[in-house]
Amino acid sequence: MSNKETLEKVQRLRPIDDVFFERLMENKKVCQEILRVILNDDKLIVKTVVAQRGIQNLFGRSVRLDALCILGNGEICNIEVQKSDNDDHVKRVRYNASLITANKTPKGSDFSSVPTLLMVFISRFDIFKKNRNIYHVHSVITDEGMGYEMVNNGLSEVYVNTAVKDGTTLSELMECFEKEKVDNTKFPNLTKEVKYYKENKKGVSRMCQIVEDYAQEKADFQRALDIVELIDNAMRNGEMSLKDTCKLVGVSQRAYKDAKKLLSENEMIV
Repeated sequence: MSNKETLEKVQRLRPIDDVFFERLMENKKVCQEILRVILNDDKLIVKTVVAQRGIQNLFGRSVRLDALCILGNGEICNIEVQKSDNDDHVKRVRYNASLITANKTPKGSDFSSVPTLLMVFISRFDIFKKNRNIYHVHSVITDEGMGYEMVNNGLSEVYVNTAVKDGTTLSELMECFEKEKVDNTKFPNLTKEVKYYKENKKGVSRMCQIVEDYAQEKADFQRALDIVELIDNAMRNGEMSLKDTCKLVGVSQRAYKDAKKLLSENEMIV
């Protein structure tokens, strides 16, 4: 990718793009501003935020979290953005929540030490297709005669989207997520940070490097996927050993094993 192409790509980035969102969330004030609107709490405090964090499960597979926060009340909050409606994202949220819970629960502690966790999922699509721009999901008792009684198991989920526009402040914030240039006095910290990465020389330079690194990471993942698919397909009939198959297709066994390891440790980059 040429310098001109990289610069053009940076200028086309929007907050809904995960590579840009991760950078914006590094600024605690931006994260706090966004969460205050989403959670309708103008006193909410973000104590810490870690962008682009990887967490592994017991089998070595990891997920990359866009932004993992600790709120002023001690609650853990994970925020992620998703553009493509190409998977079961409700189960994706559940899976990520389970990894965060296991990672943040002290070893040897009883279950009362399981942390309270809030999962915030921001998407370009209305995930539940009910024509709402925000949904709050909790566990409830649904037995006949009991109505809907909430169960406090320490996990809550909030789904927000940019697709449904209803004139609220939240909807206005979500519109900013779809824009290449943000200039809204209601969201001064988001506006300032977007301008830093789009207009400030140092900010633009840093974002260009991040975009190039991200492109290389994606290319490495695709290369690994191609190697594994090529060899696995060739071995599918079971008539050739791994050694002979690798020799036939011109790929070393080490390259195949390294590719398998990279795929097992990372989710597909989209």
